[in-house]
Amino acid sequence: MQRATDNITIRQGDTAIIRCYVDDKVSKVAWLNRSNIIFAGQDKWSLDPRVDLVTKGQLEYSLRIQKVDVYDEGSYTCSIQTKQQPKTSQVYLIVQVPASIYQVSNDITVNEGSNVTLSCLANGRPDPAITWRLLNPSAEPLDGEEYLDIIGIMRTQAGRYECKASNDVATPDVKYVNVIVNYPPTIKKTQSSETPVGRNGTLRCEVTAVPTPEFEWYRDDKRLANTQSITIQTSGTTTSLTIANITEEDYGNYTCVASNRLGVQNASLFLYRPGTGRDINGSACVSQSLWLLLASFACLFLKC
Repeated sequence: MQRATDNITIRQGDTAIIRCYVDDKVSKVAWLNRSNIIFAGQDKWSLDPRVDLVTKGQLEYSLRIQKVDVYDEGSYTCSIQTKQQPKTSQVYLIVQVPASIYQVSNDITVNEGSNVTLSCLANGRPDPAITWRLLNPSAEPLDGEEYLDIIGIMRTQAGRYECKASNDVATPDVKYVNVIVNYPPTIKKTQSSETPVGRNGTLRCEVTAVPTPEFEWYRDDKRLANTQSITIQTSGTTTSLTIANITEEDYGNYTCVASNRLGVQNASLFLYRPGTGRDINGSACVSQSLWLLLASFACLFLKC
């Protein structure tokens, strides 16, 4: 009798063949799982339809288990009887299970500055390693395993988070969590207009904000609306004010106001005649969001 390998490692769902070889001096042979008889000679004692014998002539007496599962893991013994003495060969079957993520955080929306915890739970044999990435251009690994803690989340940390569970048994399992970070409007870019009398002049205001802001335009304290000579257009986080057939009375300061539920910010833009020396890309009088103003006052009061 030749001894089989002491350990056999196989992936869940595959077919395992546990080898046992005998010679013509053997009178009796059997397969046992722990203390349970599976086969005695050619007689099958097991009721499991996945289990059968692999024999080649009289020299091989191997056990085949199809669609292996975790409950098949354990010790298998090939026992033979010769005229001299009984002999056994024992093999331990190790069943590996691919990593599988069974629970992951739902997509979430939070305010900037909040603390966020994302969870990703997985099982497998051996236990899988869990890694996180934020799928931005760098996509560098993040410090976290089953739980990823983000303290004081910033707008730059919004995006699609990837959780990957791997144990080298099969292709890693991957799940995703989308994180939206709300923050108040910030004026990103303004464009004033240098336009002669009789022409059309356009002022533009671009902001960053989540959720998408609402816009208003003012001339002094008067809120502007679409008229025959004024056209206000808004697309996402950009708004424009176009004044047709400009007159001398149209020159001056205009205010773009952007607001969402987290704050308000405004910027002054200028419609001016050529040669007056205004900065066409000026963004004078940009005011801070309400919450930033309050924070500044508090800081001054506390002398921080």
